[in-house]
Amino acid sequence: MIAPEHCSFSPTIRQSCIPISDMEYDSRSRISPKSTLKRTKIVLNQTVSLTAHERAHIVIGVSVVTFLAALDQTIVSPAMPIIGAALGDGLWLSWVISAYLLTSTAVTPLFGKLADLKGRRPVLHWCIAIFLTGSTVCALAPTMAVLIGGRAIQGIGDGGLTAVVQTVIADVISPKERGRYYAYISTLWAVSSVAGPIVGGVLAEHVHWSMIFWINLPIGAVCYAISSRALANFLDVRRSHNLDILGALMVIVATATLLLALTWAGTIYPWCSPMIGGLICASLLLFGLFAWYQLKPKEPLLPTRVLANPIVAYASAAAFFSMTCFICLSVYFPIYLQLVEEFGTAASGFALVALICGASLGSNISGQYMRRSDHYKKISVFGMCITTAALVLLGLVAGKAPFAVVEGTVAVAGFGFGTLFPIALISVQNASEQRDLGTATAMLVFSRSLGSVIGFAALSTILGATGISSRIGSKSSVLDLSARTEIADGFSWVFYAAASSQVLSLLLLMRLEEKPLRRYNPSVQVKED
Repeated sequence: MIAPEHCSFSPTIRQSCIPISDMEYDSRSRISPKSTLKRTKIVLNQTVSLTAHERAHIVIGVSVVTFLAALDQTIVSPAMPIIGAALGDGLWLSWVISAYLLTSTAVTPLFGKLADLKGRRPVLHWCIAIFLTGSTVCALAPTMAVLIGGRAIQGIGDGGLTAVVQTVIADVISPKERGRYYAYISTLWAVSSVAGPIVGGVLAEHVHWSMIFWINLPIGAVCYAISSRALANFLDVRRSHNLDILGALMVIVATATLLLALTWAGTIYPWCSPMIGGLICASLLLFGLFAWYQLKPKEPLLPTRVLANPIVAYASAAAFFSMTCFICLSVYFPIYLQLVEEFGTAASGFALVALICGASLGSNISGQYMRRSDHYKKISVFGMCITTAALVLLGLVAGKAPFAVVEGTVAVAGFGFGTLFPIALISVQNASEQRDLGTATAMLVFSRSLGSVIGFAALSTILGATGISSRIGSKSSVLDLSARTEIADGFSWVFYAAASSQVLSLLLLMRLEEKPLRRYNPSVQVKED
């Protein structure tokens, strides 16, 4: 019998440090542990020898999958007015975004555990398949309700894609080196995010809105092929986990109930009506029940062991509040340009280039800075400060300043926003044990997604209160000067709300401990090329 701590592997050999008596050979030529109740034996201290070239190949191979996820986060927003005019039911238009964010939020921790249980590669491929299924449903949708259902399916796939890709990168790259690889990820994310609003606006305005979903099919097929090749020799680490399905359902129902209350309030029902009060109370009760229930399962959706780590807690909370800024600029800024500046759908999509390029530059610089400084938090604190100032400035000049000034301010806000996520992600992974890596990564992604859902709901409520929501998706495209001024004033409150959320994120970030980054990865042995 070979002790696990004395095992090392070539990347071309798939095996586990488990006694031969506990192993079996299956028809696919893969060694897997026997298990009653269909469980996989916990395997700790596994190592695999990889050269720098092999590690870069894996990182780039799985990172192309982020192209698919990032593209669909921005491709829909410029087309929302056209979709609303085509399908009707404009009141429910915000759910095209909300349904996507909601399901993505709820399933992210589950996919983090599934990646530990079933292996990274199969779960990644499942997520791609789910995402493409949702895209097909959206493209064929004859009504707003079917479109929202398709977006919910897409969100399930997106929640898994983001969590699994980040976990694979953490498997093969040490925290100290991980910032360098953010150059690859940031570039790919920037290309897809810039392409999203441009492609979405052009297709919706000049072809048909359904093409923004059909285009995912060939892109998804390419992502599947590239990621399969990159992970062909990757050692899939599998550990036993219990899935907290009930906890995930509680999050979905509680959040959906809150979103219903915010959607209907002030439109279908008065804010003080029994219906709205009942929905809000039901949502709070479900969230409270969820918090209590998380103390019961052996492996809850949000493990208290992981949450007890102050680095994980503060980084996740900072990411939660900062997502309001991203939603404000990536979703509502194109709509602002269409309604206030009278931009076309395609032109408003092009205008997001400044935001995405700024965010990509900030993320890239932040990741590189982490490699060179022990006080890596400083650049993110600086970035969050300038983002807050930029959002306040946007609120002051909305509808008054030239487009060049507004676009430049958005780029500055994007830069500051982009500095946070490399810091938050690598800090969480650096502070987590190897056995909790998938769960901790999924926890951060979950917080970001939940922040997107709540932030989007809050901003939608502000737009509804100011009467702007009724303008989105309206078949009438001509607005007089007084109407545009009124809409600009409403968007000012949206920018101020995003700035307030950014202040909370900054205060939490300042509490984050700067733990020295590890220069090694316990699951990888580096060898010479």
